[in-house]
Amino acid sequence: MDMNTFNVSATLNVFRLIAKPSLCLPHATVSTFNQLPVPLNQAFGKQKNVDIRAVVLDKDNCFAYPNENEVHKPYETRFQRLREAYPGRRLLVVSNSAGTSSLDPHGQLARAVESATGVTVLPHATKKPGCGPEIMAYFRAHPETGVTRPEHVAVVGDRLTTDVMMANLMGSYAVWVKDGVVPREEMSVFARLEQRFAGFLLRRGCMAPEPSNPFEN
Repeated sequence: MDMNTFNVSATLNVFRLIAKPSLCLPHATVSTFNQLPVPLNQAFGKQKNVDIRAVVLDKDNCFAYPNENEVHKPYETRFQRLREAYPGRRLLVVSNSAGTSSLDPHGQLARAVESATGVTVLPHATKKPGCGPEIMAYFRAHPETGVTRPEHVAVVGDRLTTDVMMANLMGSYAVWVKDGVVPREEMSVFARLEQRFAGFLLRRGCMAPEPSNPFEN
């Protein structure tokens, strides 16, 4: 197996799911990227005191085709609305391809995505779901975002065991894009199993963990 593509972070965190399967459950679900409410506070219904100040976006199969940099054309308007609602560094792309030290050591993929979208791509050493500390370090380095706690961040992505699990491990809000750019019949077997597992947990009445700050002593 090519260690450049092997996600050590996801593999290790599978053991956390065994102990606490609700870590892969989102706080909100939308069908496609186009159904994201803007601002994202509206995604969480009647929950009080939700104060989303920054949004972390997955790229592949969320707002773009895998291995492509441009925003999927039907999603361009919604993407622009997100940029306007979360300007500057308040919108951040975190990908397990572009920006990772293993697959993109010189940042060429990240720069291509930034050029195509106008949004910063996070350089990170640990792949999702384990790069929450690197995300929070980014926001602490840019206080103009207003992010002082993980609860100020919403993570949007199509994968339960990377994007959603990362949000829950961070103590942030997770928004699951259930139907990505890739048609369901072309999704990986693992991605389809994720959806079935989530459905099983929801039928059993499981709920995503309440956002809290895991970085506090």
